[in-house]
Amino acid sequence: MQTIKTRISRIFDIDYPVIQGGMIWCSGWELASSVSNSGGLGLIGSGSMTPEILKIHIQKAKKATNKPFGVNIPLIYSRSAENLKVILDEKVKIVFTSAGNPDKWTKRLKDEGIKVVHVIANSSFAVKAEKAGADAIVAEGFEAGGHNGREETTTFSLIPAIKQAVSIPVIAAGGIGTGRGILAALALGAEGVQLGSVFAASKESSAHINFKKEIIRAGEGDTRLTLKKLIPVRLLKNNFYTEINAAIQEGRSTKEILEILGSGRARKGMFEGNVDEGELEIGQISSLINKIRPVDEIMKELIFDFYEAGNELKRTLHDLKTNK
Repeated sequence: MQTIKTRISRIFDIDYPVIQGGMIWCSGWELASSVSNSGGLGLIGSGSMTPEILKIHIQKAKKATNKPFGVNIPLIYSRSAENLKVILDEKVKIVFTSAGNPDKWTKRLKDEGIKVVHVIANSSFAVKAEKAGADAIVAEGFEAGGHNGREETTTFSLIPAIKQAVSIPVIAAGGIGTGRGILAALALGAEGVQLGSVFAASKESSAHINFKKEIIRAGEGDTRLTLKKLIPVRLLKNNFYTEINAAIQEGRSTKEILEILGSGRARKGMFEGNVDEGELEIGQISSLINKIRPVDEIMKELIFDFYEAGNELKRTLHDLKTNK
């Protein structure tokens, strides 16, 4: 297949500017290495890992691929500093930071020769990430699964705004899961895309099979953004969502909502497979995912559809130019 060369694919030395999201409970070494072996950039999601487990996943990924891969590290998590040490000790070359201030570790990582990308949801944080020295940014729109921006800005609105605000490359995320979606993101000014939901439902994802089946059953409108008073998160509707949303609608206090939330909800739903009482983080694009497939098959379809959509657009522009 033809490669897709942008600044993003050149920065990471990959065939296609397709980045796999570093999703908690879904993004282990097997998924990350499979995406990298298929020409994209795989990420190990360290947010759900202890330092000991993260080290194992990094070492297994090194054995499974000779292609570039990275680690996503959410800055707000209690183990993030310990996981950072593992990343440095294991000489990981690419790090995506999220859920926190880009000033926190960007310089330290850059001083170690590491490529750094920060995930943002608005222009002000995009500018901060560029000033901090990030090599690129992920601009994540409202459609994305999991933790989300409070502004609720959609990807179509966010990408052009971020493109105007910074000069470093922009990676689009949120609501993208097809080759046509990749083309649209690039047309808006992005130079790469980050896909989560489509890979969460892959064969190589470490998510529980029950969660994967819920993803492929999801239809339009089956995800909702909730917990806005705490940290906004997009979830599939289930018994847990109904309970927590009712408490929010009733005006219950933050303390009461936290008591309902408890601990380990994401693990319960996404990793252990309790799809009624667990937290099921997934994006709106889940309505277009209808089967569990290997990563290699997903990547081939994405790139084929990207070029097919591009050829369609060329024909449309030609017809417009010639007044057909």
